[in-house]
Order: sequence, then C-alpha cells, then structure tokens
Amino acid sequence: MTRAALLQLNASDDPQANLPVTRAFLREAAEGGAQFVLTPEVTNCLSSSRDHQRKVLQRQEDDITLAALRSDAKELGIWLLIGSLGLKTGDPDGRFANRSFLIDPQGEIAGWYDKIHMFDVQVSETETYRESDGYRPGNRAVVVPTPFGNVGMTICYDVRFPYLHRALAKAGATILTGPAAFSHVTGEAHWHTLLRARAIETGCYVLAPAQTGTHDTHNGQPRRTFGHSLAVAPWGEVLADAGTEACVTFVDLDTKAVIEARRKVPSLIHDRKFDGP
Repeated sequence: MTRAALLQLNASDDPQANLPVTRAFLREAAEGGAQFVLTPEVTNCLSSSRDHQRKVLQRQEDDITLAALRSDAKELGIWLLIGSLGLKTGDPDGRFANRSFLIDPQGEIAGWYDKIHMFDVQVSETETYRESDGYRPGNRAVVVPTPFGNVGMTICYDVRFPYLHRALAKAGATILTGPAAFSHVTGEAHWHTLLRARAIETGCYVLAPAQTGTHDTHNGQPRRTFGHSLAVAPWGEVLADAGTEACVTFVDLDTKAVIEARRKVPSLIHDRKFDGP
C-alpha cells in the first residue's frame, strides 16, 4: 500500500508568492504519511498573459520552484510529481514548455514530460484559450518506473485523448497522472467523467491534482479553475474528491487493484485490427 497526496492549489501569476504556499502543503502531505505527492499543472505561475510570462518565467536550470521542490523531496524522502511548470525554452519562436517532472527521494529528476495536446478552444462567448500561442507541444509519451508502480505522465487537456492513456498503459503504466488547471465551464461538464473513463479503459489508477478557484493576476483579468482534484481507482470508483478549497487530499493506492481490474476486463490485450472508415 502506498499513500499518495494531491495538492490542490490556488496559484497566482507570481512564482515567488506561490512557492512558499506549495512548500507548506508539501510538508503537510509528508507529515500525513504521503510517500508520493502530486501538485497541479502550472504550479509556478498561472497566467494567460504572454508578456507577463516572459517577465517571470525562467529556464529549467534557473527555475526557483523546481530547485526548491527538488530540495524538499530529498529532505522529506518522498516521490514528487511537480504537475507542471511553465518554463522558458530556446525555441526560435519564443514559446514556453508546459513540463511535468517526477522527482525521486534523492531529489533527482526521474522523468519529465512536455504536454502534447494544446488547449486551443472557445468554451463560451467570453472564454477562449489559445495555449499553442504561448506553449509549444511535446511529442514524447513517458512512463517512469517507481517502487509503487509505473507512472504514465499526462497534463490537463491530454485527458481528452484516450489513445495517449492507452499507449501509456500498454507500455506498463499502472498509475496515470493528470495534473490540471481545468476550465470551470468544462470542468463542471466533463472532469469527473473523463478521468473515470481513462481509469476504466486502462485499468490504471488516475491521480489528477488540480488548480482551484479564482486566481489573482497582474493584468486584472482573473482566471477561474474547477478544482476537484480526483483520485480514481482502476475499476472507476472515485476514491477522493478535494472539492473546491486549496488543500491536501490523501489516498491509499494498492497495486492489487490494478491486477484485479485488468483480470476482470482485460481490454488492453483485446485490440483488433480493422479496415476503414
């Protein structure tokens, strides 16, 4: 049995202000017995202003959030999924990376993943997102072995693409991570259903730490996210729902649940080729 903890945050667009809050929650999680702690998407800076991001985001080697959380993971002796960080890159067009990190108990980067699917949508007349304007998509799926299972890494909008999750499961993943800063509109409609579906289809645990609430921004245009960090069992049961307050939520994982779910419905080995459409 492994105890995991999902950190639900209400991050602003100021990395300096966000970091102490995240570190305090991280310690709370470790003190509660968590061996695996997960933070949401854009843990360091939640912003849709490209000008502001250019001012405050850093390159990976200089990022204060990554350095501090790696140090904390080592001190606390825990595995840590930094759900994602916005990072500057050397891309000629100046776009950032939306990058997730899995940190081991020695504080080393055991694996990293760049978000593949970009959130380019218009969810209402007043709410439009063009993630690809600021972030360049990744092109590499990632599974990282740990003592408590193989972790398949995804980020937020990736949840709408079942083929990615199936590929991760078929590559050996038993836990799928889905850190998010989910739109409140789409969250109310789809969040629970999508995460439960990804767990049922793959026979994996799905752990999805989320941003929540109304987020302060320097440009006076607050962003609202859905919250409800979820832990879903391989059979599809919701094991934990964090609601809408910033908090730490604990859940215990049992690898036997993965084996049992896949024994009952072994759909990962039932692929068949077909023609068309």
